[in-house]
Amino acid sequence: MESLAEKLRSQCGREIKECSDRELYQALLSIVQKEALKRESNEGKKKIYYISAEFLIGKLLSNNLINLGWYDEARDVLAAAGKDLSQIEEAEPEPSLGNGGLGRLAACFLDSMAGLGLNGAGIGLNYHFGLFKQEFENELQKETPNPWIEEKSWLIPREVSYSVEFGNLTVHSRLYDIAVTGYRNRTDWLHLFDVETVDEGIVKEGISFDKEDIAKNLTLFLYPDDSDDKGRKLRIYQQYFMVSNGAQLILDECEKKGCTLHDLPDYAVIQINDTHPSMVIPELIRLLTLRGIDFDEAVEIVKKTCAYTNHTILAEALEKWPVSYLKEVVPQLVPIIEILDARIRRKFEKPEVAIIDHEDLVHMAHMDIHYGFSVNGVAYLHTEILKSTELKDFYELYPEKFNNKTNGITFRRWLLHCNHPLADFITGKIGAEYKKDVNLLEKLGEFADEASLKELLDIKHQNKVALKHYLKETEGIDVDENSIFDIQIKRLHEYKRQQMNALYVIHKYLEIKRGKIPTTPVTVIFGAKAAPAYVIAKDIIHLILCLAKLVNQDPKVSPYLKVVMVENYNVTKAEKLIPACDISQQISLASKEASGTGNMKFMLNGAVTLGTMDGANVEIADLVGKENIYIFGESSETVIQHYKDADYVSKEYYESNEDIKEAVDFIVGEELMEIGCKENLQRLYDELLKKDWFMTLLDYEDYVRVREQAYKDYENRMEWAKKMLVNISKAGFFSSDRTIEEYNRDIWKLS
Repeated sequence: MESLAEKLRSQCGREIKECSDRELYQALLSIVQKEALKRESNEGKKKIYYISAEFLIGKLLSNNLINLGWYDEARDVLAAAGKDLSQIEEAEPEPSLGNGGLGRLAACFLDSMAGLGLNGAGIGLNYHFGLFKQEFENELQKETPNPWIEEKSWLIPREVSYSVEFGNLTVHSRLYDIAVTGYRNRTDWLHLFDVETVDEGIVKEGISFDKEDIAKNLTLFLYPDDSDDKGRKLRIYQQYFMVSNGAQLILDECEKKGCTLHDLPDYAVIQINDTHPSMVIPELIRLLTLRGIDFDEAVEIVKKTCAYTNHTILAEALEKWPVSYLKEVVPQLVPIIEILDARIRRKFEKPEVAIIDHEDLVHMAHMDIHYGFSVNGVAYLHTEILKSTELKDFYELYPEKFNNKTNGITFRRWLLHCNHPLADFITGKIGAEYKKDVNLLEKLGEFADEASLKELLDIKHQNKVALKHYLKETEGIDVDENSIFDIQIKRLHEYKRQQMNALYVIHKYLEIKRGKIPTTPVTVIFGAKAAPAYVIAKDIIHLILCLAKLVNQDPKVSPYLKVVMVENYNVTKAEKLIPACDISQQISLASKEASGTGNMKFMLNGAVTLGTMDGANVEIADLVGKENIYIFGESSETVIQHYKDADYVSKEYYESNEDIKEAVDFIVGEELMEIGCKENLQRLYDELLKKDWFMTLLDYEDYVRVREQAYKDYENRMEWAKKMLVNISKAGFFSSDRTIEEYNRDIWKLS
């Protein structure tokens, strides 16, 4: 058998040491793709099609090398030629196919499907510029295109094309595939549809473009600005393009395998990931009728084929589209949706469960629940909230449909790939079998001896030093590797409460200015993008960047406190930040975070969680015990009651607590006003005092208290190492392999 070194030399046409990093990256890409094709399998009559608007897959080279069992060999072969695999990885652009946790979860799920040998595929869109590339200018977020598609890329063009009809035009698609290599198992595929007429040249200043030129703009950006009617309609165009192509592909694949379409549920199950792909239900009904199936039967077939995952109770993911928009963009679906709604109205009296409401808005989630066979939440708390509040009316109608599937992460990327020292430490203690069965991490809990704990602390220190160098190189900032690395990296949204973290930074800054010096210095690190039209989120970024400038340039404060906001936060940067983290900020308002997956990645890498009892924090707390997590804030029950009673008034907290008042007033004080933009800072200040919809000030006092306790506990290094060890050893539950096994057992039933 040809060795990897021989394959590389053959692919490059010369000795490895003579090749550039880029040449070696492209050679490895070709070799990996060829091997992935060899492992493609058609085994399994029934197939899961996971439809999602996002797949935040990250860089693929090292992940694929690990899953193929080639990583160590590749690293050693390259090192022998004086080459560094990690440097070669830098030549790889990160695919711009997702934004936050929803997309990263979808990527982890595909990895686990392939790793478990399940017959599955992802279906999405081939965005050319992703969400956007984030740049900072004058302490403000600036959005620019984020191109990633190169002549030689992971995309494999296929001879598959479909016509997709809209109200005013017809477009033709082109299918591109990305191989999803399972860990020492089969290859599945991520199917990405593009429009043949897409034109990158229509993007002008920043990320502005003609939103009405659908044939040219359809696959340019993920979640185009929906602050106007044109943007909202473009989202419908995108969603329908995705599901129409997906549905046509699914029917074609099933028919090729012998499906008569009457028996479609025996061949396919479609997982609707949030409401972006919901139009697959009426589209599938439409296509089935066009292929000769009676309408009533088509509805019954679809009801047995489609399943729905709810990822959040927030309105932006429980999409509602005006009927007038749908009549303009997808007129062929409107009569079907109206019939589906009429059937529900005849069956149930409650107007709350109708698909089309009294304002002529189509509730996509309602359609998913009525005309799918499964509805799942993604963490225990989230599912219980769905059943008891947000979707209570539906739970009472269909209790048998509701189930929980707590999210998970692929530990191969989030440990084996991004934290080699820790992975080697674990292998040395418990053997390598955990790479296949992560539940074996439990055994690590037996190694609480002083020598093992010191090893663990040394590994964390190594990772902090590595991050220090990375931040110096990429952000131009010096940080102290001996400080506490306190990190909050996630999508910027008010409910995730980066603003509360920023208020704490103000509090700490003022303490130091008054002479109260922390025993251990602190480095507070943020990473987040704000949606282009989300004004307050962008204001929060502005506040953080202003604080960073103020704090880091103050000679009295900067030795003890540093603030970093990484630019253009993405998977690649997460892979650097997470292994180095000491304290993981998971501070969303209780009841609002469905699950979170960043909390799991941090836990796996030995960070200790500071968080509310929200999302999967509940399950983390249950697993590690109260002594190994820092919990603060009001309960989800209390928060839900506040919303119900409409009795939360942020100004009351401001007026009754001097520390809160001081921190909030600082936002519009002289020091920050000299650095920042008055409009942005004033607007955020007003938001906190007049609205504060996600109750920042409700939990602030407790947040400060518990955070200070965590900093104090950090100083007892051996006791802190024990907390790290417990968190790592209990992280196996949050493997996406476990999640996917549960999806398959309870919903998909592939084998």
